Amino acid sequence: MAFGSFNHHRNPGPMADINVTPMVDVMLVLLVIFILAAPMFTGSVQLELPKAQAPATPSAPAATVTLSIDGKGKIFWNNDPVDQAALEARFVTAAKLDPQPELQLRADKDTRYEIVAQVMAAAQSNGLTKLGFVTDPKKEQK
Repeated sequence: MAFGSFNHHRNPGPMADINVTPMVDVMLVLLVIFILAAPMFTGSVQLELPKAQAPATPSAPAATVTLSIDGKGKIFWNNDPVDQAALEARFVTAAKLDPQPELQLRADKDTRYEIVAQVMAAAQSNGLTKLGFVTDPKKEQK
């Protein structure tokens, strides 16, 4: 006999112990399935939003400053070339205006990201809060 004691004179009766190994195996498999399936349930909710016609709210056009950076890293304030010191002085002046003008950043595709990041950091550190990126619309392919 595989189970029991070494006393062979004992009456073999039904085993009263519950074997939980299959139940643990099933629970572990379910746990793995839920762990793998959980990320699928965190997606966005698909909604069909209602359509409405509303007139655009008229607003006074805020002042805008076009800041262009060419491929060589040269900076232009409304088409006028400026150096880094003059640029920061203009940022301070523009930040004091009420309402504050929007800074529209136009960077050449060959411009190094480092230069764009430095200009953005300088604008933020000098108090400008409105910054927009200007891009060309995607051209249709024929």
